[in-house]
Amino acid sequence: MNEQQRSMFDRLVSIQEKYTKEAQTYWSMYSNLDTWQFWVAVLMLVVPLVVLYFTIDRKRIFIIGFFGFAVHMLFSYVDAIGIRFGLWGYPYQLLPFLPSFSLDGSIIPIAIMLVYQWTLKHDKNFYLYATILAVIFGFGFKPLLTSLGLFEPYKWVNYFYIFLIYWFLYVGGYLVTKLFTKWQEGYE
Repeated sequence: MNEQQRSMFDRLVSIQEKYTKEAQTYWSMYSNLDTWQFWVAVLMLVVPLVVLYFTIDRKRIFIIGFFGFAVHMLFSYVDAIGIRFGLWGYPYQLLPFLPSFSLDGSIIPIAIMLVYQWTLKHDKNFYLYATILAVIFGFGFKPLLTSLGLFEPYKWVNYFYIFLIYWFLYVGGYLVTKLFTKWQEGYE
């Protein structure tokens, strides 16, 4: 690294450290264990996990789990990008360093995992039911979160774009799962 690059990189690291401290201060002031919003975030994390524990098809647990993990990772990346670019934010968080942990780590992937499981079990069209769930989340759940002050869209982001993000990420997780399933079948 040359001197100019080192200086700029060090400045970025310093800014990131300051941001992290500010985020922790914000969390301790406005999003801590004393707020109802924190407990809503806890419920959005725990309730879907409990539902999944009792409803997941244990015969297909690995394929459904792989699909859920793929969706979780895709949503985590897109959410991090959206937050980094100031397209949306989460004023109340379970953890100050993972702003959308309850959504990306539980409620979103588990909801689509259960849809995926249902389409496998009943031989239904995944794309149709993924679209229905994307409509529910994009035009129902996200506006509800916004009205409760738990989600803030900024700039050009609207619920139609959020619906599209949900749909593309559901389908992306599905296609990644299909790809890995094909690779596995090639070696059996």
